[in-house]
Amino acid sequence: MSNQGKMDCGRRRLIVATAAVGGVGAVAALVPFVSSLLPSERAKAAGAPVEVDISKLEPGQMMTVEWRGKPVWIINRTKEMLDTLPKLADQVADPQSEKNQQPDYAKNETRSIKPELLVVVGICTHLGCSPSSKFKAGADEGMPGDWLGGFLCPCHGSTFDFAGRVYKAKPAPTNLEVPPHVYLSDARIMIGEDKKGA
Repeated sequence: MSNQGKMDCGRRRLIVATAAVGGVGAVAALVPFVSSLLPSERAKAAGAPVEVDISKLEPGQMMTVEWRGKPVWIINRTKEMLDTLPKLADQVADPQSEKNQQPDYAKNETRSIKPELLVVVGICTHLGCSPSSKFKAGADEGMPGDWLGGFLCPCHGSTFDFAGRVYKAKPAPTNLEVPPHVYLSDARIMIGEDKKGA
């Protein structure tokens, strides 16, 4: 074999080895880049359904949980709270919840699966502020004397009843959103999923 043949064989080995090391290096550099494009665990969790224990939620109480970065209110309504709903049918903008801010199973006067339990996203449908609870009837909480209880958005004055229905002539264009949800038992709700049905 000539010296020229030995030289070509050595060069080939060197080129193959260099290409292999370069390829491994490129893959190693690419892995973190590709990983950075995948959603983080936190991002995945933010869109995931949330399971909530409501066993300690007393009548008249409200709890707030986070789902998809939004506050979701769960309210255990008393009989007195529920009794206000038919009285307000002519004062709220969408009494039968005909606009689509809730799943079909919540298209009723109480906007809920179980009448006593309301599940709504606690964000005003006007500009995204968070309304305050004004559960006491009358002027006790700075509301008008004929106030029956519900929620007030402090930003622009939109008011909502105990079903999250917006009053007429208010800035909010629609009722509060009812998220998809399902009861896993009497004590547990899954928010963000309704595949199992109500």
